Amino acid sequence: MSIIFAIDGPAAAGKGTLAKRLEAHFKLSKLDTGLLYRATGFKVVSAGGDPEDADVAEAAARALDPAELDNPDLRTDEAAQAASKVSAVPGVRAALLDFQRNFAQNPPALSDGSPAKGAILDGRDIGTTVCPDADVKLFVTASTEIRAKRRFKELQDRGLGAIYARVLDDMKERDARDTSRSASPLVAATDALVLDTSDMDADQAYAAALDFIAAKNLF
Repeated sequence: MSIIFAIDGPAAAGKGTLAKRLEAHFKLSKLDTGLLYRATGFKVVSAGGDPEDADVAEAAARALDPAELDNPDLRTDEAAQAASKVSAVPGVRAALLDFQRNFAQNPPALSDGSPAKGAILDGRDIGTTVCPDADVKLFVTASTEIRAKRRFKELQDRGLGAIYARVLDDMKERDARDTSRSASPLVAATDALVLDTSDMDADQAYAAALDFIAAKNLF
């Protein structure tokens, strides 16, 4: 049976960075589940649709081609906002649930062709809904202001025009949608290690995660 790592948390908390480091260290196959929702939302918006239209959003999720996850446009803020909206649609979450669970139970081979020792999924409801029996659960968070500053810097580094106040407002709106939705709201699993990275750098968060994992004697 595949070893499963579940990493959850809000935007710009550092879960993606942590997931990549754990992926390499433990030789796991990684799935950024947020890309599934970004691809769904982007598909709807690109077609001129409303990502909050339940029927349209669910149809886009069910027609999703895994190849669409490679689209660089999914890294834009527009895609992120659309993702947050479609993710509140129960039908969308149901449509994408099987994809995520199948990945977790049957992780693809690593890039070098060797078999993966397990799967690592990062998102917003992995430890609570997608893989409630995951072997390792981490919930990575940080204050809204810190996360907004990180996202603002990221946008600037990518040469994209951004206004901090707008980034902060967008993040607050996204957090509100993610935590208040009826379908799988963003919340830490009761057995997850909560890592508040507000005052931690990437190395400190990684060290804390390794200590937590080592205590489980999985490897």
